[in-house]
Amino acid sequence: MADKKAQLIIEGNAPVELPVLTGTVGPDVIDVRSLTATGRFTFDPGFMSTASCESKITYIDGDQGILLHRGYPIEQLAEQSDYLETCYLLLNGELPSKEEKAKFVSTIKNHTMVHEQLKTFFNGFRRDAHPMAIMCGVVGALSAFYHDSLDINNPQHREVSAMRLVAKMPTIAAMTYKYSMGQPMMYPRNDLNYAENFLHMMFNTPCEIKPISPVLAKAMDKIFILHADHEQNASTSTVRLAGSSGANPFACIAAGIAALWGPAHGGANEAVLAMLDEIGDVSNIDKFIAKAKDKNDPFKLMGFGHRVYKNRDPRATVMKQTCDEVLGELGITNDPQLELAMRLEEIALTDPYFKERNLYPNVDFYSGIILKAIGIPTSMFTVIFALARTVGWISHWKEMLSGPYKIGRPRQLYTGYEQRDLPTNRD
Repeated sequence: MADKKAQLIIEGNAPVELPVLTGTVGPDVIDVRSLTATGRFTFDPGFMSTASCESKITYIDGDQGILLHRGYPIEQLAEQSDYLETCYLLLNGELPSKEEKAKFVSTIKNHTMVHEQLKTFFNGFRRDAHPMAIMCGVVGALSAFYHDSLDINNPQHREVSAMRLVAKMPTIAAMTYKYSMGQPMMYPRNDLNYAENFLHMMFNTPCEIKPISPVLAKAMDKIFILHADHEQNASTSTVRLAGSSGANPFACIAAGIAALWGPAHGGANEAVLAMLDEIGDVSNIDKFIAKAKDKNDPFKLMGFGHRVYKNRDPRATVMKQTCDEVLGELGITNDPQLELAMRLEEIALTDPYFKERNLYPNVDFYSGIILKAIGIPTSMFTVIFALARTVGWISHWKEMLSGPYKIGRPRQLYTGYEQRDLPTNRD
């Protein structure tokens, strides 16, 4: 709603009146779209002060440590809901009835298999390729297998593509792992729930089918919920930008996977384990804590603090409890890396330096520990993040396409040469 106005006064020019938009919650937003008529535009590297879209999906208050999906706090969803119900909520705006949830779960289960020929696609990759490289390529290739639902202007096609992506991502993620291990790829099982099915495809083989631990399946489900969406981050913005060009949904999600791969984004939990390897032993902690406090030292403690949350990450509270449950279930007491992680957590929660700067352990810190404890290699951490985040990406993609939108076209502040002529003699 634009009930208020702001004035931009540029010396020597008439004031420019700009509408002020008010959302449901959060700060007011100055609408600068009319600036183009004046021959000017804003400069905002990293888009830290720019709203690129209007959305009804997720709200974050970083100062208060609040994360809401369609109005529901993430803590309540993690404790009282499950991943597929959260998917339904993100995709449709409301929680499902009992009948709606049963139908949704059934639909997802009926789409978990991938085209059999897709398995041959994996053979084009080296066995030691990073799983994210494989996933990015395979997801992008889905449009060649499922081209019966690529009309982005058809709501039914958008719905089918959304279901296929949510359903097939665990299968593709597990296939990337099995390929790297040289093991047979496991088919999904419709008698298992979403998280159980993923763990089955990851760790079982045709010659040995082990039961899935309910504690580990519950932990995996919570990891999926806590990573399902996080507003207009780099990967979600990438999906929206790609989608604004009219690209098919599989290409858009592949673009999101590529953006998520970066260590400053989805690679953060993998970076936590790399940092623990660098520290090496509990006896080295004091030295590395001193390096982290030294502003002239490039070393950074990964998994502490958050770019958005200036208070505690609300997802980390849930993840810490889950971490304790998993370690208890597995009886892990003598893993040097996990011992190191727990000691770092203790320091971060008690050391005044970290407390004053709100450098609390974040969701990446705990999820990295959980995934390692379950037996998932660090190279797969970001793949699991992508699996969970797919529903957020596709929800934003659907939301954008359901109303008027324009192709994304950021401007720039040009600081290069002015026009100049080529020399006539260039011998």
